Amino acid sequence: MKKISGLLLVGCSALALSGCGADDVASPGNGGIVINNPTPTPTPTPTPGTGLVVAPDACPTFAATGGLTNDGTITGPEGTWRVCTLPALVDKNASLPKVAGVVYRINGRVDVGCDGGFAAPTSSATFTTTTASCASKVLSADTNVTLTIDPGAILFGENTSEAGWLVVNRGNKINAEGTAAKPIIFTSRQNISGAATEASNGQWGGVVLLGRGIVTDCNYGSTAASTCERDTEGAVNKAVFGGRDNAYNAGIMKYVQIRYSGYLLSEGKELQALTTGGVGSGTTLEYIQSVNSSDDGAEFFGGKVQMKHYIAVNADDDSLDIDTGLEGYFQYLLLLQKSGSGDALMEIDSNGLEEQLPRQKTVIANFTAIQPASSSNNESNDQASVLVRGNSDVTWVNGVLVSPNNECLRVNGTGTVPATIKAYSTVLSCNATKFLSTGSYATGSTTAASMFATGTNLNNDAFTSTLTSTFVNGSGESGVAGYTGIKTLSSYFDATTFIGAVKDASDTWYKGWTCDTTTGAFGSGQACTALPTT
Repeated sequence: MKKISGLLLVGCSALALSGCGADDVASPGNGGIVINNPTPTPTPTPTPGTGLVVAPDACPTFAATGGLTNDGTITGPEGTWRVCTLPALVDKNASLPKVAGVVYRINGRVDVGCDGGFAAPTSSATFTTTTASCASKVLSADTNVTLTIDPGAILFGENTSEAGWLVVNRGNKINAEGTAAKPIIFTSRQNISGAATEASNGQWGGVVLLGRGIVTDCNYGSTAASTCERDTEGAVNKAVFGGRDNAYNAGIMKYVQIRYSGYLLSEGKELQALTTGGVGSGTTLEYIQSVNSSDDGAEFFGGKVQMKHYIAVNADDDSLDIDTGLEGYFQYLLLLQKSGSGDALMEIDSNGLEEQLPRQKTVIANFTAIQPASSSNNESNDQASVLVRGNSDVTWVNGVLVSPNNECLRVNGTGTVPATIKAYSTVLSCNATKFLSTGSYATGSTTAASMFATGTNLNNDAFTSTLTSTFVNGSGESGVAGYTGIKTLSSYFDATTFIGAVKDASDTWYKGWTCDTTTGAFGSGQACTALPTT
C-alpha cells in the first residue's frame, strides 16, 4: 500500500495537510540566491528604460499584523525584484497586489487564519491575536480570514528551518483569481534568480487548502459516528482536517501556476504543488498548472472536489492522486509525464482502511494522459500508468490514455467490495499486457480488462494514438464520439461531443495562462524557467 506523506509542521495546533509520496522521491533542488539587505536602498539595477524589471524602493501595504517585511532585492535574468516577506500568520483580511518589480516571499510556513476545528464555532466572538502563531489558541469563532492575491502576482517559497508553504486553514479562504493574460505564479526562489532548469523540482513546499468535508481512514473519531478527521503521518504538531460539510468553501484558485514544488521534509514525507484536505464543492478550482513537482502534481484527500482545466507537467510521482473517501469530479485534464520520471498518471485509493464509508467516488472526464513512448515504464511502484485500489469507484469518460511501453490499468482488490472501474468513450494505447489485476482480483473472474470492457460504450484498448502537438486530438481521436450521457454523471460537467482534453487545433483553453517546458509546449511564449516582466 502506498504511503501517505507526512509533514514536519509547526504553528497552528490543529492544521491539516497530507501528501502522498513515492517510495523513491527526488531530492530537493539545490542552489539558491543571496538576499541582499542594503542600507540605504541602492539605485535600481538595471536602470529604468532597459526593458527589464526594476525593484521599487518599498513593499506595498498589507493589512495583516506585521505587514510585509522588506527583505532587500533579488537579481535574476529578468532584472531586479523587491522581496516582500509575508508574516507567518495572516490574521486579517489582506491583499497582495500586483506591483511591478515586487515578489512575495513565503518564508517557511505561512498560515491563512487559524484552524476552526471540525465544525464552525457558533460564538459571535471576534478573533484577535497579538502573536505570529495560532499555537495554543482556543477559538470561539472562525477566524474568517481571506487572503486575496491579485492577477499577475508572483510568490516564491523560501526554505529556511522548514519548507516554505502556504496553508489555508479551516474557517478561512484564499482568493487567488488570476486571468488568462495575468496568471498568479507560485514558484521557488531559484526560479526568481534564474537558477531553475528543466530538471529542477522540490525547491519549496506548495499550496495547501483545508476544509470540513467528509473524510475516511480516520486518525480521530470514526466514520460510524460521523466524527472522522485525519492528520498527517509523522507531524510533530497534529495536523487535522475533515468534518461533515462537503459543500465547504475554501475559496478560489483560478488561472494559477505552481512551479518547482514538492519539498522533501524527510524520507517519504513530501509536499506537492497543490494539496486539498476535506475541501468541498463550494471551492473553485479551475485553470491550474502544476510544473515539476517532486511529488504529485496535485493530491486530493476526502471532501467533494470539483475541478476543471488542470495541467500536470513533469510530476515526479503521480500526476493526479486522490484518496480517503473523495467524491471527485474532474474535467479537462492534461497529465504529461517526462520520460523516465514519474510514477502513475493517476493513483486512486483509500490507504488501507478499505471498509470505511463513504466509498471513494470519482469521475474523470475529457482527459488526455501521456507517458512518453521513450519511457520503458517510468517508475514501477504502481506497475501501470493508472492504479485503482482500496474501495474506490472510478468512472472514466471521454478519455485518451497513451502509454505505449507500459500497462495502462491496474486494479487491486482489497476488502469485501473492492475497487471498480467504469469507462465510456475511452481509448487506450498500451503495451501488449495492457491490464493488471492484483489482490482479490488476481484469481477471480472480475478483472481490470473486464471492467474496462473494450468494444462496449465506445471503449477501445487497442487504439493507435494520432495526437498532434503532443496532446491535441488527431484524426483517430476525432473519430471517437464523446459520451452523450456525461451530464447524468454530474451537472458540474460541460456536455462535450469529443474525447480527450483538447478537441482540435482550434481548442486553445490551455494557452496564455500557462508556461512551457520541453514536455509540454502550450504556445504561451513563456518558458517555466523564466518569469513575466509585466
